[in-house]
Amino acid sequence: MPKPPKHVVLSKKDLGERLRAVRLKHGMTQQELARTIGTHFTTISAVERGVRALTLQQVAKLASALRVPPDDLLAPKRRTTPAPTSRREGRLLRRVERIRELPAAQQQTVLDVLESLLKTHGQGSSRSTDRK
Repeated sequence: MPKPPKHVVLSKKDLGERLRAVRLKHGMTQQELARTIGTHFTTISAVERGVRALTLQQVAKLASALRVPPDDLLAPKRRTTPAPTSRREGRLLRRVERIRELPAAQQQTVLDVLESLLKTHGQGSSRSTDRK
C-alpha cells in the first residue's frame, strides 16, 4: 500500500534560509555555531543549503545557541509588508525582505548605494532620519 504524500509545512530550503539569516544577524560563522552545539560546520552548511533536515532536538540546540525562540526558525513567516499591487512592486518588496536578512553592515552599504542613486536622480536624501 503506497504511503500518502507528506504535507510539507516548512521545506528544508526555507529552514536553511532562516537559520542562515538568524546566524548572520548574530554575527556568527558556521564554524562558531557548529562548535557551540557540538557538531561540524559542514552540518550547518548542509542545513543552510537545504540539503539536510533537522530533528526537533537539533532545532532546540540551534535556537538556544543563537539565543532565539525556536519559532524564529520554525514558525511560518507573517507578512509584515502590504501585498504588492504590481509585479514590479512585488519584486521590490522581495528585495527588501532579502535586505532585512543581511548583517547590519551590509544593510548600511545597500542604504548608502540607494541614497547615492536617489540623490543622483534628484530625490534628495533622508539619511539623517534613517541612520541608526
